[in-house]
Amino acid sequence: MKFGKCILGATLAAVLATSAAEPVQAPAKSTFDWTSSAPLISPQPASGQTIYGVKDPSIVYVDGKYHVFMTTAGSKGWGLAYTSFGKWTDAASAQIVPLDKSPMGPGYRAAPQVFYFAPQKKWYLVYQGGDPLYSTSDDIGDPMSWSAPKPFFSVAPDIIKPPQGQGWLDFWVICDDKKCYLFNTDDHGRLLRSETGLSEFPNGFRNTVAVISEKTEDVFEASNTYRIANSDTYITLVEAISPKGRYFRIWKSERLDGKWEPFSSAPMNTFAGHDNVERLWSEGISHGEMIRTNADQTMTIDPCRPLEYLFQGNDPAVRVDDYIKLPYRLGVITAKGDNPVSALCRR
Repeated sequence: MKFGKCILGATLAAVLATSAAEPVQAPAKSTFDWTSSAPLISPQPASGQTIYGVKDPSIVYVDGKYHVFMTTAGSKGWGLAYTSFGKWTDAASAQIVPLDKSPMGPGYRAAPQVFYFAPQKKWYLVYQGGDPLYSTSDDIGDPMSWSAPKPFFSVAPDIIKPPQGQGWLDFWVICDDKKCYLFNTDDHGRLLRSETGLSEFPNGFRNTVAVISEKTEDVFEASNTYRIANSDTYITLVEAISPKGRYFRIWKSERLDGKWEPFSSAPMNTFAGHDNVERLWSEGISHGEMIRTNADQTMTIDPCRPLEYLFQGNDPAVRVDDYIKLPYRLGVITAKGDNPVSALCRR
């Protein structure tokens, strides 16, 4: 018995010594928490019409400036506009420039996405005009430099036309080292993906398939997809609708053409919404974009930096008789503490 007690005592001492030398790490946090800025970008007076809201922002940080593209919702319809500034405290006073006087021209334009396509050394602005369109520029800082619109598809794929589908919207491009993928939602519960070769871009998109299918309100619109730097992980965010307002859900995958799985243990794999954003002035968190670490087609974000997300929000007390009149403004939410993305930091 004495011998046995000595063995047990030695074993326990060894375990305690190991525990002291190698502290057990807490499991990575599997949900997100945020804090919100006040509204930072608001409508400005425009010649010949009333601008009700600014929405659907896309943002890059280049050469010491934020460059923001957005949809304007006005009495003459939907259009695109641009602003730039060096720091967020200057955002409210920075001029918003409509893009309808550029070669892009007037007409229905909405939901922009901007990125630098490094293989061609060109800026691309992707947007919807019914079908997915794009314009290019050699100078992101010159709002009059955008080319006339061109379509990605000569014919819309069958999957988005009746009886298989009911249209498409909110287009998003992201590329890996071999292919470029165009994602979109359809306001009816589906996230769809098309693909083309990196060397073919912007031509040749094909193989349009649904990669997530759920209830209409659970996979609604405004998808955005990113690569997590120094990892094999991609994330996709999709806007959904709840009784408390719009919110974003989050999925992950190891490949852009792979299977998407929930990336939060919160109900409905929530990324950001009414229940996890402090100081939220809006009815919810709606159409937006992550502030990325680079501007190119890989859409990369750094998990070692606090996540920042530029979003559109509206005052829940305001009631309107037409969707276009909703008083959307743009603000930024910043992640608080650890989350599933920050857990991938390898520094």
